[in-house]
Amino acid sequence: MTDRFAQRLNQAMDLRNIRQSDFVKAAEEHGVKLGRSHISQYVNGKTRPRPEIERFLAAVLGVDARWLAGEAVAFDEHPATFDDVAQATGVGRRAGDRRQFNIEHTSDVEHMDSIEHGDSIEHDIVEHDDPVEHNHIEHQASVEHSAGIEHQASVEHSAGIEHPNHPSALNMTDPFHSPAQHRPGQEHTMEPQFDDDVQDPSFTDVPSSVTPEEPATRGRRTFTKSHKLDNVLYDVRGPVVNEAARMEAAGMHVMKLNIGNPAPFGFRTPDEVVYDMAQQLTDTEGYSASKGLFSARKAIMQYAQLKNLPNVGVEDIYTGNGVSELINLSMSALLDNGDEVLLPAPDYPLWTACVTLAGGRPVHYVCDEQSEWYPDIDDMRAKITDRTKAIVIINPNNPTGALYPKEVLEQIVEVAREHQLMIFSDEIYDRLVMDGLEHTSIASLAPDLFCVTYSGLSKSHMIAGYRIGWMILSGNKAIAKDYIEGLDMLTNMRICSNVPAQSIVQTALGGHQSVNDYLVPGGRIYEQREYIYEALNSIDGITAVKPKAAFYIFPKIDVRKFNIHDDEQFALDLLHDEKLLIVQGTGFNWKDPDHFRVVYLPRVEVLKGAVDKMTRFFSHYRQ
Repeated sequence: MTDRFAQRLNQAMDLRNIRQSDFVKAAEEHGVKLGRSHISQYVNGKTRPRPEIERFLAAVLGVDARWLAGEAVAFDEHPATFDDVAQATGVGRRAGDRRQFNIEHTSDVEHMDSIEHGDSIEHDIVEHDDPVEHNHIEHQASVEHSAGIEHQASVEHSAGIEHPNHPSALNMTDPFHSPAQHRPGQEHTMEPQFDDDVQDPSFTDVPSSVTPEEPATRGRRTFTKSHKLDNVLYDVRGPVVNEAARMEAAGMHVMKLNIGNPAPFGFRTPDEVVYDMAQQLTDTEGYSASKGLFSARKAIMQYAQLKNLPNVGVEDIYTGNGVSELINLSMSALLDNGDEVLLPAPDYPLWTACVTLAGGRPVHYVCDEQSEWYPDIDDMRAKITDRTKAIVIINPNNPTGALYPKEVLEQIVEVAREHQLMIFSDEIYDRLVMDGLEHTSIASLAPDLFCVTYSGLSKSHMIAGYRIGWMILSGNKAIAKDYIEGLDMLTNMRICSNVPAQSIVQTALGGHQSVNDYLVPGGRIYEQREYIYEALNSIDGITAVKPKAAFYIFPKIDVRKFNIHDDEQFALDLLHDEKLLIVQGTGFNWKDPDHFRVVYLPRVEVLKGAVDKMTRFFSHYRQ
């Protein structure tokens, strides 16, 4: 049914000349929680919205909500309106707000000039009676002309099944049937033909051989995703990536600059780490303590001491299946419904997602591109309310590659101190710093505050697939005693993290750090950073701040030059035209459609090919 809904949605959008951005605008006007990525997933058939959202989409399109939902009714029999939607469901209702979102609908007839029915056209668009029996249907049409046109069609099945007559339909141009294939008297619908060998479950006459218990009936209970997911997006692996996967499945080669996964780009795990895991594998077959192996936590504690984190013991270390799991756990343990957390914009979208899933409200403070992407302290301070519980920083930053100096970190500590806030610091890239700079952990500057610091081996040791990360509690733990109990409860519930991966933490954090060789002149990451920075800035209409750490760059697009108003569409257009995959800036909760992220892990020769594709694309692209 998701496929059928997507087909009808796309057909109605074409008919009404409505774009995906029109839905987003309408949602904003009517107070409906509906994002750009949600619409993209509906259009691409990846998921189907809840019934109340379907009714809202039908109101925007001016079509019958039952038709859009897949029922055998005329598409414009009873077009949905915003008033109807609000009265039936409450969706989009605002006290005292009666605004309507007006879209200029192109005349249906202008879209359907393939058939003329005498002097007038009756254009109730309906569905084929039975796709299973389609090849056995004889269409008979009688057309009687008086003052107008009365079009009646009767359908007879060779199997003897009688179906009600439907009104005639306009001839639509669709990918399955061209106008030349039309036969006189054949019923035309807005629904494309389906495979004759596949029973469509939307019909009530499903043979018992297909559904042995009972035929499918309308009104049966369906299961929809949680409302907690309404505002959860993760476009790093979102609709554009899904489209790239579809293209690859069709035999196309896609160049991927979308995800920070070192292994596919030739970065290898240090031999010593692989050897030590192999030696310990048979000793790590059982569960560990919930927080992790003692040897791993001891090594992390010593690393924390080197970073000058105050008041840290072995019991303050929690290992996780990557930092991602620990972020989710941390937010779930902290937030009640409506609690606010300050997050950077742009951010790594998992942070916003985890705050939302925990019932909290993500509030984004701006990072200033004109100031090396450092947090705007005034904006941060202005967004604090009595519901704010914590400040999150990502340092080094993903997606910008910024590294925050000590002076900026001290200002953030002062804000947290002034408003008695917790600090969460995502430092997964703290060992990927270039240009002779040093990383400072913010927790080292805040012994009187409660801080949680995250890091791991995925990036620094090129072992993203091992899934080993950790978090460190430091500072004034007395003020977070109850919260720590919550952390312990959730940690125990998930049993433990990947034990074989824990077994190599001690080896990985000790001795020579091979990643350092990549970060100096002549090293891979350093040279790739130098190339991509210069190359992107050489493209007319593109500018970028030079990253100081990690392996990402977040270039800015001159949206006026390229007329870009939807950056997800831009990313899709780049993918389709050049087979090049990037992530659009709004995927990182950046409010304007004027940035995109590039991962510069590929070797320089590969990056040159990517830049050639971008240069060619931007030389002609206009949205």
